[in-house]
Amino acid sequence: MKTKQDVIIIGGGLAGLAAAIHLSKKGLKVTLIEKSEFPRHKVCGEYISNETLPYLLWLDIDVLSLSPQKITSFEFTTQNGRIAKVKLPLGGFGISRYLLDSTLYEKALSNGCQILKETVTDISFQNDEFSVATSNAKVSAKLVLGAFGKRSNIDQFLARDFITKKSPWLAVKAHYSGTVPNDTVALHNFNGGYCGVSKVENDIINICYLADYATFKKYKNIEEYQKNVLYKNKYLKSVFEKSTLLFDKPLTISQICFDKKQPVENHILMIGDSAGLIHPMCGNGMAMAIHSAKIASELILDYHIGVIPSRNSLEKNYATEWKKHFSKRLTMGRLLSHALTNKTITNMFMKIVTAIPVLLYQIIKQTHGKPISVN
Repeated sequence: MKTKQDVIIIGGGLAGLAAAIHLSKKGLKVTLIEKSEFPRHKVCGEYISNETLPYLLWLDIDVLSLSPQKITSFEFTTQNGRIAKVKLPLGGFGISRYLLDSTLYEKALSNGCQILKETVTDISFQNDEFSVATSNAKVSAKLVLGAFGKRSNIDQFLARDFITKKSPWLAVKAHYSGTVPNDTVALHNFNGGYCGVSKVENDIINICYLADYATFKKYKNIEEYQKNVLYKNKYLKSVFEKSTLLFDKPLTISQICFDKKQPVENHILMIGDSAGLIHPMCGNGMAMAIHSAKIASELILDYHIGVIPSRNSLEKNYATEWKKHFSKRLTMGRLLSHALTNKTITNMFMKIVTAIPVLLYQIIKQTHGKPISVN
């Protein structure tokens, strides 16, 4: 099958689906290629800042009608028993990727997007046009958006710098039933990582943690690792002991890379985690993915009608806008992560923020944006 479109989007996560809805809403012909089925669970913290609400409504996604869990507070605990809690600057909501991604997917379909459930096998760029191949199809377009996530086989044949480096991080996520505060997203520090706990729709608890692989591999399985490492944080131990696993087994992903990435590579505009991955402890990667889709989509529309005169200008404009909105957030995330995996620094940090909670509020503010304006 051969198809010619205005835009090809590779990857059907939050960023890819939001961009597909945005561009198709404005009349562009869009093909989105996603290798996985919908609906599906994904390893994710599943908390989104309220900064995304105006844009989601503009996309005709009334996320509040999906009954997400309203979240207003942030809690941070350490292995030595310290705890700090503050109100979130904008607040947010908890919603599972299973529900949100499938809602966006259905909207993209209703907008007329072509969605191919295929694996991309090749991308070529010749004569100012892309050709993207799968095992069953070949699609051409003037523009390609890369929304293929944290790490992909596509990164390998694009020869991106970070893909040759080994990462020390893996992540584990599962849903549970149990009792935790409804209005709080909590971050629990432990030796070699940190764990996010918050509720999503239907009173479900999402537990997702980032772990140091060197420590993790010392244990036979996830359950043994959790009991020997995570349970040393008494707050986290209490959460696990009072909760019941709803999945058959937790989901895991490895080789999570937080190195810097370029927002434009091989003329592909990267969005979401393909452009840059913020440490989960900053808790706002979902909002950044959605916002990056908006930025790229608006610039593509300007390019399509000639307001942006050339591909070179489009790429420069996108790189500039991406860095303006997200570069400081990513830098803050790296600094916080590096600091809070050091026990001595973490203890000093907690002494300060428990004495002066407003400092924790200001740090959180640095990793969150303002409400996304819609023209």
